[in-house]
Amino acid sequence: MDPASLALAERSAPRYTSYPTAPHFSKSIGCGETQSWLASLAPEASLSLYLHVPFCAEICAYCGCHTKAVRQDAPLEAYVETLKSEIALTSRATRARRVTSIHWGGGTPGIIGASRFAAVVSVLRDHFDLSSGTEHAIELDPRLLEADLVEALGAAGVTRASLGVQDLNAHVQEASGRIQPYETVARAVQLLRDGGVTAINLDLMYGLPKQSVEDAARTASLAASLQPQRLAVFGYAHVPWFKSNQKLIDAAALPGAGERLAQAATMRETLENAGFVAIGLDHFARPDDPLAVAAREKRMRRNFQGYTTDAADALLPFGVSSIGRLPQGYVGNAADLAGWRRAIESARFATTRGLAFTREDIARAELIERLMCDFDVDFGAVAARHGYAEQAFDSAQASLDALAADGVIELWRRRVAVTERGKPFVRLVAAAFDAYLQAAPARHSSAV
Repeated sequence: MDPASLALAERSAPRYTSYPTAPHFSKSIGCGETQSWLASLAPEASLSLYLHVPFCAEICAYCGCHTKAVRQDAPLEAYVETLKSEIALTSRATRARRVTSIHWGGGTPGIIGASRFAAVVSVLRDHFDLSSGTEHAIELDPRLLEADLVEALGAAGVTRASLGVQDLNAHVQEASGRIQPYETVARAVQLLRDGGVTAINLDLMYGLPKQSVEDAARTASLAASLQPQRLAVFGYAHVPWFKSNQKLIDAAALPGAGERLAQAATMRETLENAGFVAIGLDHFARPDDPLAVAAREKRMRRNFQGYTTDAADALLPFGVSSIGRLPQGYVGNAADLAGWRRAIESARFATTRGLAFTREDIARAELIERLMCDFDVDFGAVAARHGYAEQAFDSAQASLDALAADGVIELWRRRVAVTERGKPFVRLVAAAFDAYLQAAPARHSSAV
């Protein structure tokens, strides 16, 4: 590997599932802003709903999610009851009803079980309109998937399931704290398809402890053989200062920057050879999948769930630590379970942090999103479209010139195009336009 690529791979940058990014949210945004911003939504506004379930049967060593292990039924019952109350509270605050997308994340949403899942969906139907072709997606742990849950998913109209696979090599699974043989994943895929949930996503990872390039290639090949509609290939983010469970991972067993680049490249090559098209930074899909079509037509979006076709006017958050996006800004729920529950039981929104957009935020967010989705943007045109002079974002020029010298991008006046060589480093290109990062750097994972 050439020294320039290695140096780029060792740099850090946000993942840009939002702009501004979460480290720059403020405690000045609270219940009042959420109440006001929800009330201002037009009745015809389209809605995307995110429901967070912060529980797992056990915590994987590599996990970076906001979750905790539970082995009793009572916490799940209590959580679902509060979640239902939050849905009712939110519906009373807004006139908007039309839902175009639902996404369950975690943690392990399926841990609440079939009957509780059905009960929450019933409450959603009571308070919102789910009749207009709503895409309904859920993240699942293949190890916990049983027939009764699959039946409930099918009955609720779930259209897409994302299965956490990560790696399919026994020694890597052991080092990562998640034992999950290929047969377990294959069984889960078949259960879902038999139950009518036919759109299958598989999530893979590189950069895991004791993982080699050969391991990454084998995982990608086995995953492709299950014929999913989409795959996501994420680089493991080792942030033990943020997630204490990651201290269980032997940092000496982690691949270096060069090895991570090689793993990502071999996974991409394996999946493309299997007929999938690369989309954005880390997704792959069948050529006829709606996400692949949106990418070709430059309609793809990026939000807290990653790459998506979701173009709803507002993203409403439900559950502890969940984050929403309204036209005026971001709102984040309390990250502690007790605080979230106290707020909802008092008929108050559990918002403890967020960010009110400035006009500049909105312009830069569009610019960064197009870079992350299309690898191409005219930042002068974006500035002009938002009422600024074309040169408004020229402060990025020095960073862009350095990236151009490294072969990451090509520049024509204010047009930025990420090269094939530069695509793994697109987060660094986006960071050149991040005004918050320049003013107050935060600690992030490696760029590859």
